[in-house]
Amino acid sequence: MEFFAEPAFFALCVPIVAVAIVLGVLERSLGRYSLVASVAMLFLMFFRTPGTLIYAAVYLVVSAVLYRMVLNLFATKNPHAVAQYRVALALQLLPLVAYKVGVLVTTDFPGFLGISYITFKSVQVLIETRDGLITDMTTLEYLGFLSFFPTFTSGPILRSRTFVENVRTPLGRDGYLDRLYRGIGWFVLGVLYKFVGAALAQWFMWFVPAYVGQGAFGWLITVFGYGLYLFFDFAGYSDMAMGLGLALGIEVPRNFRAPFVAVDIKEFWDRWHMSLSTWLRDFVFMRFSAFALGRKLFKSRLTCACLGFMLNMVLMGAWHGLTPDYLVYGLYHGLLLAGCHLMQKKWKFYKKHRRDRWFKVVSWVLTMVAVFFGFALFGGYVVSPLLG
Repeated sequence: MEFFAEPAFFALCVPIVAVAIVLGVLERSLGRYSLVASVAMLFLMFFRTPGTLIYAAVYLVVSAVLYRMVLNLFATKNPHAVAQYRVALALQLLPLVAYKVGVLVTTDFPGFLGISYITFKSVQVLIETRDGLITDMTTLEYLGFLSFFPTFTSGPILRSRTFVENVRTPLGRDGYLDRLYRGIGWFVLGVLYKFVGAALAQWFMWFVPAYVGQGAFGWLITVFGYGLYLFFDFAGYSDMAMGLGLALGIEVPRNFRAPFVAVDIKEFWDRWHMSLSTWLRDFVFMRFSAFALGRKLFKSRLTCACLGFMLNMVLMGAWHGLTPDYLVYGLYHGLLLAGCHLMQKKWKFYKKHRRDRWFKVVSWVLTMVAVFFGFALFGGYVVSPLLG
């Protein structure tokens, strides 16, 4: 069963949400119920491939063990806590790294749908436990956080402290109904995006070039349609996940906020796949900057920031896959972000005219050209043909 795509998934969501509504109206906690529902849904998704089911289950169990180990290390002030934490972090990352490398050799390499998202969630927990921000999350809460089925396969990337706060805070009848009503709205919008907007974008991408030819103009139409398809498809998944999450009492973060109105590439990433970009900002960019500036590796904060943007986006490309298309896509956006940051800090013409309407229009046009060329890189319309 594929989440957010097959009729069976939507049919199963009906009784799951119905029970959640009853519990919410009766002012009962939804935490353990969402864990049971998630385990059941993940079992139904993986049961036809027992190897994958076992691998996913082992991953969850080992992740819980690593979390408890790191929590205990710093709670007891173990003198070797930092070194052992680093080992635990490496072990947590190992399955994803091995999978990304392994699929380059064989498509049958052990893994499971959702491993990329669940790894970012589990790594976040270990880092924030190391920082002392997580001190009392129970094992059941942790497993509920990792396995939460609305966001398991395609995000958005949840944050554990928000999840635990939602689980522990009594909503009351009115509070739950408010989330339910908002959830219904987001779910309906997601359905429209996924099954109407994405379908129309696919039609535009596939059929229009057949009438205008396969030359440069046809390529541009294909890339434009592909970019729109990516947005409607992914935003559809994300909005449906938000809707289901709210129905289960969990505030799932918004993933898209009108990305095509962005007037520069930094604003675009503040609006596109926001849960990923904020995760990278908090756990890669900020930590890299603190490490580099603390050790005075660079003479200026500007240089450090530009290299941080590069690191962020190359990692983002590798997270999608270790193929030339994804890696070049990440490098491309790293260069764009570094260039944009440099321009905003150093270019006097920008500082003088950035609020002018004409400048915003020109900046928006150039940003959209850059964004859609990035989609072409991501979709394999540039690098793969050049490599043959």
